[in-house]
Amino acid sequence: MKSLSIYQDFVETAIAAYHLPESPNNLYEPISYFLDLGGKRMRPVLALMSAELFGTPFQSAKQAALTVELFHNFTLIHDDIMDEAPLRRGKETVHTKWSENIGILSGDALLIEAYKALANHPAEQLAKLLPVFNQTASEVCEGQQWDMDFETMEMVEIDAYIKMIAYKTAVLLGCSLKMGAIVAGASNSDANDIYEFGVNLGVAFQIQDDILDVYADQNKFGKQVGGDIIANKKTFLLLKAIEAADEAQLKEIKGLVSEKDSALKIKQTKAIYAALDIKAKATDKMNEYHHKAMDNLAHIAVSDEKKLPLRELATFLLGREH
Repeated sequence: MKSLSIYQDFVETAIAAYHLPESPNNLYEPISYFLDLGGKRMRPVLALMSAELFGTPFQSAKQAALTVELFHNFTLIHDDIMDEAPLRRGKETVHTKWSENIGILSGDALLIEAYKALANHPAEQLAKLLPVFNQTASEVCEGQQWDMDFETMEMVEIDAYIKMIAYKTAVLLGCSLKMGAIVAGASNSDANDIYEFGVNLGVAFQIQDDILDVYADQNKFGKQVGGDIIANKKTFLLLKAIEAADEAQLKEIKGLVSEKDSALKIKQTKAIYAALDIKAKATDKMNEYHHKAMDNLAHIAVSDEKKLPLRELATFLLGREH
């Protein structure tokens, strides 16, 4: 497997060379600052890997990679405002360092930059790329709204939760892969299969995130273990517990919402999860979506050898401990 760092370095170089206007400074400097915060750049990497899967040098997907990364960072700037988050990757968020108004406007400008990168594709590619990107952009916003709506809802169906995480996060992975496939001239069938591979892998990844929040090793986890429990966040684990609980357990779950002692809240919630075998049920659901992703990959009409990097990446992502 080609080292991920080769793709990541290519993306970092492309972002560093990306030209932004110099004025007004308070509009474009926050964008440069935010893009420089780095990250794993997995979405643009997927676009590059997909182009290579279908027989095209990964460098040819540069503009597709930039499109999805610029869009992703736009969503993060606005997410930080909605979450009132002071830090992103250990650094001040844009609205904290500048102001909320600047964060909103710089995020808007970054979305426009994503469309500028998209418009750099040849007309015949753009005609196929634009509907995919537009649909994804709408779905990401819909997923974010559902996530906010769920905060005030007493009960959320598990299917609704799965759809929310698919739209909020997973569809952009699928979009990245499909855009790389389109640039490489893949068939419609293969482009759709690689899209579904990304969506199903993304759902599995998000369920794994819910599991790690409760069961990760604190020394390896990048945030507080049990943070979702403390925040009363509706995760797959909590919703599955509510679904499986008897009357007494359900009463206890509801009572823990107002528990102020964080350590006690985590301990008692984990005890309920253990009694209901929630970790195993969540892991089963994660594996279900992983298997769906592997089935999508299997349907693609290229050699198994060419598919190996994406299969290994999926195994790597779902084998993480943090």
